Amino acid sequence: MQIESVNRAITDLPLTVKIRSKLRETAKLVSTHYSTMIEGNRLTLKEATQVIMDNQHFPGRERDEQEVLGYYNALDKIESIVSPKLKITETHIQQLHALVMSGKKTKIKPTPYRDGQNVIRDSQTKAIVYLPPEAKDVPQMMSDLVIWLEETRTELPCAIQAGMAHYQFATIHPYYDGNGRTARLLATLILHIGGYDLKGFYSLEEYYGRNLSDYYKALAIGPSHNYYMGRAEADISTWLEYFCLGMANAFENVYRQAKREDVTPDNTSVELKQLDSRQKKTLGFFQKSDTITAQNISKLFGIMPRTARVLCHKWVEAGFLVITDPAKKSRKYRLAKKYEELLKS
Repeated sequence: MQIESVNRAITDLPLTVKIRSKLRETAKLVSTHYSTMIEGNRLTLKEATQVIMDNQHFPGRERDEQEVLGYYNALDKIESIVSPKLKITETHIQQLHALVMSGKKTKIKPTPYRDGQNVIRDSQTKAIVYLPPEAKDVPQMMSDLVIWLEETRTELPCAIQAGMAHYQFATIHPYYDGNGRTARLLATLILHIGGYDLKGFYSLEEYYGRNLSDYYKALAIGPSHNYYMGRAEADISTWLEYFCLGMANAFENVYRQAKREDVTPDNTSVELKQLDSRQKKTLGFFQKSDTITAQNISKLFGIMPRTARVLCHKWVEAGFLVITDPAKKSRKYRLAKKYEELLKS
């Protein structure tokens, strides 16, 4: 109930485009810092921000720099592909992992699963913490996972499905490295598809990173460190409680921050309230570009080009967009004057 209440409250909160953009960018940077920190990244939040936003370098920290760039790019990828009808595939997951590991934005090939056994050890004692499934079982288990995601998307509450997917991906551990980061990204993707993106303002990773012992304890379920000795049949209620409490905590933090930032003038609030969620997201696009095309809209929302063209036409009729280049194949649009003023404010 706490999650649902805040989700609705944030949706209805009349925030300016500038504030929305600020909250979204801050959340991405915080998520990137804490998710990589969990895996041992040595950069501070300030240093990670400098690497991502200002292309700064820290001698001897090249791998740390690559990790924060990779995670940030993967979050960008989620924003670009998410839509309510998106069916998550193994390729989506493999692409997220490839971004996490490469630190690059383009020419990224989906990462194949590991071809050998992986062992997770305690960094200090070197004792085995978890022995994942054998490599030969990984492809079928990953196939089963994405099938299960599609079959249960209308049967399970989104938060429960995301939590279970996070747990199961970590259980399968399909890669030699990057499993934790990819598990957290998969959960984020599921929440975004299900309408729990909170406009991209929140960071679950911060909740995990601030108390790592609780995170690992919640994930360490089963009578043995060996996957084949009870992990698959374990009761994961404790983990799901932890996951949902984390969502509630992250959502509440966002709501408090959004309320502090909410300095929207009344006339701006009225204009924003008249826009639907897609139009509000499109406003963000115009912060970086003066014009937009149907192809941009198609990529922004993960919809078919024809559907994007129809949507643009409707927005022109509604007075949201204005045609600047009438060419049929390369038609361009700009914001109507009142929304340009809204963006400037």
